[in-house]
Amino acid sequence: MARKRRKGGEGLVTAIGLVRFYEEVEEKIKVPPEAVIGAAFALSIMTIALDLLLKAAR
Repeated sequence: MARKRRKGGEGLVTAIGLVRFYEEVEEKIKVPPEAVIGAAFALSIMTIALDLLLKAAR
């Protein structure tokens, strides 16, 4: 007779700890996408400005 599978996410995934890892990651700091885009934009502008300043100093 074949065994019935359990419902509720148990099995191989929980046995190797993937579900538990996901729960731990979910509790970390969340950064909005706008902040990431803003930081990338600011870093790009600072890099361009620094490049222009260094070229002008030569």
